[in-house]
Amino acid sequence: MPDGGHIAARIGPNAVLQLAPEMDRMVGEAARRALFAPLGFDPLPDADAMIDERPVAALHRALRRDHPETAERIATAAGTATGDYILANRIPRAAQTLLRALPASLAAPLLTRAILAHGWTFCGSGQLSAEGRDPVIFTLENNPIPQVGESAMPVCHWHAACFERLFTRLVHRHSKVVETTCCATGAAACRFAVSWR
Repeated sequence: MPDGGHIAARIGPNAVLQLAPEMDRMVGEAARRALFAPLGFDPLPDADAMIDERPVAALHRALRRDHPETAERIATAAGTATGDYILANRIPRAAQTLLRALPASLAAPLLTRAILAHGWTFCGSGQLSAEGRDPVIFTLENNPIPQVGESAMPVCHWHAACFERLFTRLVHRHSKVVETTCCATGAAACRFAVSWR
C-alpha cells in the first residue's frame, strides 16, 4: 500500500486470522474486537490477500502489552493453527506423504528449503535463512513482529509454534522449537532451533 511513495512490506493474513479464534476462546470476543478494531482488523482481513505488515506487528505487540498473562498461549495456539492451515492448504498431499516416509535427516532439509522459499509470507520485510541439519537453525533478521527492547525474553511464539507444527507433522513427531535469541531483547536476529533428539 503506498505511503509517501513507499510500498509497505506485506505479510500473510494468517498472522492475524489465526489469532482471532484463539483470542475469542481465551479472553473473549469483546476483548479481541477491542484489540483488533483500532488497527483496522474488525472486520477481519481477506484470507487470500497479503496485508501491510505494520498493523500486524502493532497487533502482536498490543496483544503482548494488553494481555500479558495469556499472550504467549494465544500466540502459540495461533502459530500451531497457522501450521495446520499450511498443511491443509499449501503443501501438496504427495509432498507430505513423501516427507513423512523419509528419515528425519532427509526430510528436514527438504522442508527447510520449502519454508525458506515461502518465508516471505510470514516474515514480511524480515530476511529468513537457515543452517544445520539437527538442529536446524532458522535466523530471521529484521523481524517486524517484535519491537526492539520490548522484552527481556523471546516473544516470537507464533513463529516458533508454526515451525514446530510443520516439523512435528512432516519430519519427526518429537520435534521441538526453541527461540534462542530474539530481536525483542535487543539481539541482532530472532533464531529458532529445531531439534528432534
